[in-house]
Amino acid sequence: MRSELITVRTGSRPTVRDITAEAEQFVAGSGDGLLHVFVPHATAGVAIIETGSGSDDDLLTALDAVLPTDERWRHRHGSPGHGRDHVLPAFVAPYATLPVLGGRLALGTWQSICLVDTNGDNPTRQVRFSFLAG
Repeated sequence: MRSELITVRTGSRPTVRDITAEAEQFVAGSGDGLLHVFVPHATAGVAIIETGSGSDDDLLTALDAVLPTDERWRHRHGSPGHGRDHVLPAFVAPYATLPVLGGRLALGTWQSICLVDTNGDNPTRQVRFSFLAG
């Protein structure tokens, strides 16, 4: 298995950051197999969604509706409402596994690999790409 850790700047506000290009670069020329994308953080996730047409903003809006930033959370360190960031990985898993065929990601036409980060307290994140040849 081949693995690489990249650093992604997410900033100080909730964001959906497309990391498809970085994933494509990692698997380029690798043949057939599986790409595993993992975010080693307790407050971030990985989503396979359409980007650029508003779906990324819609995802953040939906997360705000389900996981509002208020004082209801028992986990209270960090910014107000930070407890919801620790619940996020139960809704947006911190990993995804994708097929790779001929050294290319086998994504659908409008699918992108996205890092979902609602925690503005950490402006940078790490993402681990692992390729398992098949």
